[in-house]
Amino acid sequence: MDSLKQTVSDACRILAAHGVVEGILGHVSVRTSESELLVRTRGPRERGLSHTTAEDIRMVGLDGQGAELGEWRVPNELPIHTEVLRARPDVGAVVHAHPPALLVCGLAELPLRPVYGAYDIPGMRLAAGGVPVYPRAVLIRRRDLAQEMLASMGDRPVCLLRGHGLTVTGATVEEAVLRTLALEKLARVTIQLHQVGADVAAVSDEDQVELPDLGSAFNTDTQWRALLAELPEE
Repeated sequence: MDSLKQTVSDACRILAAHGVVEGILGHVSVRTSESELLVRTRGPRERGLSHTTAEDIRMVGLDGQGAELGEWRVPNELPIHTEVLRARPDVGAVVHAHPPALLVCGLAELPLRPVYGAYDIPGMRLAAGGVPVYPRAVLIRRRDLAQEMLASMGDRPVCLLRGHGLTVTGATVEEAVLRTLALEKLARVTIQLHQVGADVAAVSDEDQVELPDLGSAFNTDTQWRALLAELPEE
C-alpha cells in the first residue's frame, strides 16, 4: 500500500509539472477494493499538487469516510471518483484536473479530433473514439451531479467538463495520467490549428490501420519512468 500511495503522489506531481493542474486544485485516486480507494486529500500543511507527498494520500471508503483521515480532508469533488468506481468495474484509477488548453477547447466548442497519427498514437486513438462533453460548469460535489457526468461519459475513458476541467480513467494510475497528458497535448495542437485558420482533416481510416499498438511496456511503463525521471527532487 505504501508503494501505491507513492504512485498516486508521483502522479499529482507529474500533472503539476506539466501544467495540467495548478495550485491546490485537482486530485488522483486508485481503487484498492470494492469499497475503498486511495485519494489525494487536503492536509493540514497543504502546499499544492506540485508538492504532494505520500502522506497526503489517504484511504477512504466510497462514503468518503476513513480511519486514516485524521487531520486530512477528502476533496470536495470526491463523488467524481467514488461514482466512477461504483459504476465502472473496468476502472482502476481516476484523475480529475483543470487542464488550461482543454478548458479553452470546451468553452470554444473546438472538437478534439484525431488530427495527427504517429506523433502520438495513444492520443490519436482517444480522440478517434470520441471525447464526450458534460455541459455543466458545476462543482461536482454530490453523487447526483457525478451520475449526470457519468451519463455524459458513457463507456468512454474520458469526459471533458465544459467550463470546468476533465475526468480521466485508466486501469492504473499511470494509464490515467498518460491519457490526461495526451489529451492536453491534443488540445494545445487543436487551439494552435484554430489560431492559424487551418482546417485539418482527421487521420484517414487507412492510416489509422497502419498505426500499431506498441503495447503497455512502451506506451505506459517506459513513458512513466521518463516522467518520474523529469520530476525535481523534493
